[in-house]
Amino acid sequence: MEKYIGEYLLPGQLGHFFIILSLVASLVATIAYFMDVRTVRLNPGTTFSPWRTLARGAFITEVISVISIFAILFYIIHNHRFEYYYAWKHSNLSLEFKYLLACFWEGQEGSFLLWSFWHCLLGLVVIKTAKSWESSVMTIISGAQFALATMVLGIFFFGSKIGTNPFILLRDTEGFLNNPDFRVNGNLAGPIMNDYLSHIVDGNGLNPLLQNRWMVIHPPVLFLGFASTLIPFAFALAGLWTRRISEWVNQALPWALFSLAVFGVGIMMGAWWAYESLNFGGYWAWDPVENASLVPWLILAAGIHTLLIYKHSGYSLRSTYLFLVLTFIFVLYSTFLTRSGILGESSVHAFTDLGMNVQLFLFLYGFVWLAPILAANTFNKRIITLFSAAVLGLACYFLNISWLPLIAMLAGVITFMVFVFQQVPSVKKEEEGSSREFWMFIGSLVFFLSAMVIIFKTSLPVFNKLFGINTAAPEDVEYSYNQIQVLVAVIIGILTGATQYLRYRNTPTKMFWKKMALPLILSIIASALVLAFGKVNYTQKGLGFEMEIWLAVAASVYAIIANAGYIWIGMRGKLNLSGGSVAHLGFGLVLLGILLSSAKKEVLSYNTSGIAVSFGEKSDQKPGENLTLVKGMTMKMGKYDVTYRGDSLHPKKPTQRYFRIDFRQRETGEQFTLWPDAFINDKENALMSSPDARHYLSHDVFVYVSSMPDPGKNTDTSKFVSHVRSVGDTIFYSKGYIILEDLAGSDNIPLDKLSPKDSAYTATLRVHSFARQGDYKRNLLLVKPFDKPSYAEPDTVMAEGLVLRLDELNGGKANIGVRESDNVLEYVTLKAYKFPFIGVLWGGIVITAFGTFMSMARRIRLNRAARNKTIPSAEASAAGS
Repeated sequence: MEKYIGEYLLPGQLGHFFIILSLVASLVATIAYFMDVRTVRLNPGTTFSPWRTLARGAFITEVISVISIFAILFYIIHNHRFEYYYAWKHSNLSLEFKYLLACFWEGQEGSFLLWSFWHCLLGLVVIKTAKSWESSVMTIISGAQFALATMVLGIFFFGSKIGTNPFILLRDTEGFLNNPDFRVNGNLAGPIMNDYLSHIVDGNGLNPLLQNRWMVIHPPVLFLGFASTLIPFAFALAGLWTRRISEWVNQALPWALFSLAVFGVGIMMGAWWAYESLNFGGYWAWDPVENASLVPWLILAAGIHTLLIYKHSGYSLRSTYLFLVLTFIFVLYSTFLTRSGILGESSVHAFTDLGMNVQLFLFLYGFVWLAPILAANTFNKRIITLFSAAVLGLACYFLNISWLPLIAMLAGVITFMVFVFQQVPSVKKEEEGSSREFWMFIGSLVFFLSAMVIIFKTSLPVFNKLFGINTAAPEDVEYSYNQIQVLVAVIIGILTGATQYLRYRNTPTKMFWKKMALPLILSIIASALVLAFGKVNYTQKGLGFEMEIWLAVAASVYAIIANAGYIWIGMRGKLNLSGGSVAHLGFGLVLLGILLSSAKKEVLSYNTSGIAVSFGEKSDQKPGENLTLVKGMTMKMGKYDVTYRGDSLHPKKPTQRYFRIDFRQRETGEQFTLWPDAFINDKENALMSSPDARHYLSHDVFVYVSSMPDPGKNTDTSKFVSHVRSVGDTIFYSKGYIILEDLAGSDNIPLDKLSPKDSAYTATLRVHSFARQGDYKRNLLLVKPFDKPSYAEPDTVMAEGLVLRLDELNGGKANIGVRESDNVLEYVTLKAYKFPFIGVLWGGIVITAFGTFMSMARRIRLNRAARNKTIPSAEASAAGS
């Protein structure tokens, strides 16, 4: 075997070993737990089972294996072992420690390992706490672990690749093998150089846009959310499988609440990251990958509410099964969307295709059909369902009909629904319109339908590929979503406020209005004040949409006040029993924060300078909403005077420039500095920029770089040259000439806030270029305040490389400063927004998560008390809330 100088193969060999061990261990755990369930069902009095002992040992082995893989791969990345492709692809020598950790989950393999890691920890908690549910639930968790283990296997099976191995060597990759630089004598037919590692100076590195603190914490939290949706899914299927149709709900509810809180925080961490580090001007852009994570969260929220309905009224158990199963199915579907490469052209967040589409489909398809297989209540039905799933799966593979996979998965969901309707009893009596469960179900249905609308729009690339069509996304993508989701906000806002005041089964009308009167009156007053003085006037999409926003704002305010009121009216101020109300109050703040910050988002950077830059044909930037600042020149941006002072390089990222932008509020004199950064990505020849923001209690000033010159070409060293001229005189420059057409004094200048003692002058110039038909006209301003130094406001003719300035006016003659450059001027083009009340959104997220965790903790206490038959009276009386 050929030896290569500098290679350290032991970590990779250990990594391969633990991948195989994790695969085998998860398979053994799945089979052993399955056999334990079967043993207990056949022998109900069994208290000890060797199958369970074997299963636990196998699962613990799986945990040790996954943690070992995690540690070995991080060792390779941290020590810059570039002989391994994963380390070379995702890291480099200049990365800080925290970003080396982020390199782990930047790649597909690392993110699958992160997902598996969370399954391991959650599985250990299930083993510790699930009691009689352990074997049935852990069968499903171990099966999911087996599926994830195949994703990092990296072997070929009958010509098909199964997984991508993170320990593959760089010299075994196609790109390396086809590179003559690493071959002896540069001949592709020759052998690889023994010392090829000495020619690898550095790794490819982490994408600069991902070198952010949120990359360190957002993916782990989001993947914990992904992983945790498996637990309610597993409890629901375990209930059907073991014919304990309704007993599972008490066990599943705390897990579902935990998943909702963590998943929601993970999603909104991504929103904050986008707000802080991406340049699309906000925290949410209805990007397909954002949508793919939001959809299962919405369905999970629906499932939690129907689960609560069942606990307290006996209704909606069937819906609960459907929602909790679909939550996990849509997590898998979102995985397929983001990792198959199908969203590569429609999302900046999607992974590229690694040739695993068939395996990803099997991952999704297998769990879609696992649900009806376990739900079947007889051996014959289970065999028929399994056979049907296999036949449809083989047909999808061999017939190669594009739309068949979609039909096959829909068949699995429909089969599951049929079995659920056959086996899960339902209360025949209709819910009262005055009952809490009726309106909770309406709210759950609205959440679910909202999720379906979002996923349908997001899946357009899939439908195009399956059915051979070419349906284009709407021209205004955000509006196409918002016009529906704003109505959803209206309904949800009202329901989260009013439903709390209803009782389960039936609510006396007089009692309801007695409790509701004060919160409703306060909400009407508060909503009127917000709309009147908050100036929520979003007129871009017409009066109809503006009125929708007004209704949504009013509904959000109502949700906040009504839930705050319920904590004191319904719960008598007992916060430990008010988790649901706290979460709903926080959700009302989230809705209000979204509406106010988006509907009142104000562009500050309107182009008042006359300097226009090209953003390229594919850019969606509007030139009129971008202000170009020339270095050292002060320009007006809304109520601010803004000056580009200069830029500096990142000490470890020589291509990344931080631009110093000084702001001065003209009315108050307040000053602050923002440092947006940007760089030109050589691989994509595209500008990558990260914004900066000034935070206030009432708003944020948000700025990002939308255009900048190539710093390698910017070598301008020119200075202003003075020219004293009278009206009608000419100034020549290298590409043409300039005529001084007019001079005007302060009496004729309509300058804001110019006191009677101040003076100001303008010079009107006409610039004629020899190479261009037509002239440029510029008005230069010189201001001489009574008690302050004079200042000039220059103007620029970007196309001519000219900066013009009126330096002095004396005796009918003007001193015109002309700065000319043959190179690109030192400038930066900015897009700036004012986001009002954005803090309401972030605060609402924290409160929503806190309230959900409070509810989870109370449900755990109630479950423990129920097992001990000691439910406290206060807890019992509040159990219906």
